[in-house]
Amino acid sequence: MGLALKELKYCSPDCSFFRCGKKSLKTGRGDAWCTYTNDYCVGYKCNYASCIRNKLLNDGVCGLTIKRRAEDLEPPEELDIQVKIRSKLMKKLGEKEIF
Repeated sequence: MGLALKELKYCSPDCSFFRCGKKSLKTGRGDAWCTYTNDYCVGYKCNYASCIRNKLLNDGVCGLTIKRRAEDLEPPEELDIQVKIRSKLMKKLGEKEIF
């Protein structure tokens, strides 16, 4: 199972799912301002950045832009497993091996 990238996109404060852990993100005039550091928000590089959909990956890539690629798996072959049983159970069942 692998990952297929549609378009590599980093998490940014402009996203509607982006949240600040310190609740100090203010947006206005197209800029995101952090009141905790009194500077522009650095987005995914901040320690307090999070995604409410839990799609923020470790390297800052938005998990919503990554699509999983599913591979067809062959069904496992049926195995013939025989289990030997004790004499008490054998008397009740009348067989030496259970399939």
